[in-house]
Amino acid sequence: MPRPTQPAALTVLVVDDEAPARNEVAWLLDQDERVGRVLTAASGTAALAALEREHIDVVFSDISMPGLDGMQLARVIRRFTERPQVVFVTAHDTHAVDAFDLDAVDYLMKPVRPERIGEAVRRCLAASERETQPSAPEDDETIAVELGGVTRFVPRSDIHWVQAQGDYARLHTPTGSHLVRIPLATLEEQWADAGFVRIHRSTLVSTRHISEIHTDGGRCTVIVDDTELQVSRRHTRHLRGTLLRPRTGTDDG
Repeated sequence: MPRPTQPAALTVLVVDDEAPARNEVAWLLDQDERVGRVLTAASGTAALAALEREHIDVVFSDISMPGLDGMQLARVIRRFTERPQVVFVTAHDTHAVDAFDLDAVDYLMKPVRPERIGEAVRRCLAASERETQPSAPEDDETIAVELGGVTRFVPRSDIHWVQAQGDYARLHTPTGSHLVRIPLATLEEQWADAGFVRIHRSTLVSTRHISEIHTDGGRCTVIVDDTELQVSRRHTRHLRGTLLRPRTGTDDG
């Protein structure tokens, strides 16, 4: 007997041109009590047809598909007035930055584990809840810096990355850098909600200013303002999770 659909249960569309992968993801989603209906499509074109017929809350899509691929499908969905959440399911991690740019809720690697499906569903529900809540304006903190005997105030939104230098931190902006006597750990804690994330024991970056992420032989780096910054192994997974988490606001005042 099918379980009753709860009022808040999600309607999900699984898109993959390979039937075994499509059926596996659909089966895993069907086991989640937060999911009410699971529909499937074997191509990007079939997915668009389903989106025209049905109200879909979340699209779980493969990326590499003949014809309209997953990235192209997501770009079309992005133009919808009422658009579903998008979760990518792929065998490759090379599209992670593109997924971030398309506001994907999550990026799952094949073979998909049940716990990762559960986490993706949780993220989708959290994103939906945030969309229904009014967003409060966020104050742009200012930081006092000394420059040639003159105290200047730098908006936090102008800071793209921070480098630890002992008990000091060097704040990098598009127009220069400033040394302040604030430990990096303190800035990491205070600025986490503003989109700053630790990528190395000596580096903190503003995720909104990451333009590229590279992975080569297990070594991960990010590009910020044409500067290549190393991501330590222990911070790589957290960084990817942060980049793919739905953004809830801006720090531009």
